[in-house]
Amino acid sequence: RQVTYSKRRNGIFKKAQELTVLCDARVSLIMLSSTGKLHEYISPTTTTKKMYDQYQKTHNIDLWSTHYQKMEEQYRKLKEINNKLRRGIRQRLGEDLNDLSLKELCSLEQKTTASLTMIRNRKFHVIKTQTDTYKKKVKSLEQRNGNLLLDIEAKCEDPQYGLVENDGEYESAIAFANGVSNLFTFRFQHSHSNLQHDGLGLHHLRLA
Repeated sequence: RQVTYSKRRNGIFKKAQELTVLCDARVSLIMLSSTGKLHEYISPTTTTKKMYDQYQKTHNIDLWSTHYQKMEEQYRKLKEINNKLRRGIRQRLGEDLNDLSLKELCSLEQKTTASLTMIRNRKFHVIKTQTDTYKKKVKSLEQRNGNLLLDIEAKCEDPQYGLVENDGEYESAIAFANGVSNLFTFRFQHSHSNLQHDGLGLHHLRLA
């Protein structure tokens, strides 16, 4: 069927071209296939709009009046809905209340109360979510801090960071567990004066 349609369509378009060239006629063809695909032909000397205008003028009809009336009616309904929505917003803000009856005011109060309840529930939900998130962050930071302290204590007790002899002096290096090799070196130096007076092997701690 599609093959037959394609052949016949090409034949009709060829005839339309011949009418345009041989007879100086203005031809406009619009064809829709069974699949909804549009095919059209228009003479080079005219346009589709001009052909429609000429058709309406010849038959004294208006092809667009019905469609325009439908569009105008739809526009009127949408405008009315928009005005009602705007008025409802103003009334919920406490404006434009003079023309409302007692029943309408009670209804507006109920709607406003319901809206306020929903807003409060949403606010509390957001606050709770943010609070839970901050608690998780604090817990993570506390755990990380505890791990760093344990790492520092472990390195302080590690013999690798213990006392070593260096030219008669003793040094101890403690590396912090933050990934940076910042070393604090402590030197222990014999105090000869204390040895002479006290007779004890005391050491003075001095920051190198």
